[in-house]
Amino acid sequence: MLGPVTTGRPTRARSHRRPRGRILLVLLALVATVALLGVAFVVLPMLRPAGPRPLFQLPVACGETWQLGTYPGHDDYDVDLFPTEGEAWGRPVLASYGGTVTVAGINGSLGGRTPENPDGPRGRGGGYWVKIDHGGKWETQYLHLLEPPLVTVGQRVAQGDQIGRLGSTGNSGAPHLHYEQRRGWDKVETYFDGAPSGITTDDREYTVKRASKNCPTVS
Repeated sequence: MLGPVTTGRPTRARSHRRPRGRILLVLLALVATVALLGVAFVVLPMLRPAGPRPLFQLPVACGETWQLGTYPGHDDYDVDLFPTEGEAWGRPVLASYGGTVTVAGINGSLGGRTPENPDGPRGRGGGYWVKIDHGGKWETQYLHLLEPPLVTVGQRVAQGDQIGRLGSTGNSGAPHLHYEQRRGWDKVETYFDGAPSGITTDDREYTVKRASKNCPTVS
């Protein structure tokens, strides 16, 4: 009696491996999930309402009177600060309120304006600058500093701590401090010691004088 007839070819074992397409889909799903979580981590805090406005003070020494101003083309809510007495170059720039430094470096390019060469070439942007996160979606920015900031990213500062010196780096025509207060993504009118500065739009030239109450606290 004849046995089973074969072709002489070996029988292939059935593969137990998952199809590559299914593995690729799983990997893509994991990547998409991680990306969504990352976006949520960044975006969701910004969607929460801002906290109460901190009691910001002028970013200059206690008791000094400074001129706050704006001009057409300066951008809404931007404030330029000039001392009303004494030399402007190198004056201390102070934190308006306590917080954490998030930027301390160069915005744009520095240019070549210095106390020794005040009419040197302009740079671009804000030059040496600092940004501080005060919590509750509130930030302040300090631009055109004379030299590298005196603080570093991640450093905690208290109100009145010196963060730099006044200069004219970046796109600046004379030594001054360009200053901004921000709530979330929005720039807002600056308040000092609870009072509005009155600088809201840049449709006209406007100046006002204010005395600094950025004074050491008595413990």
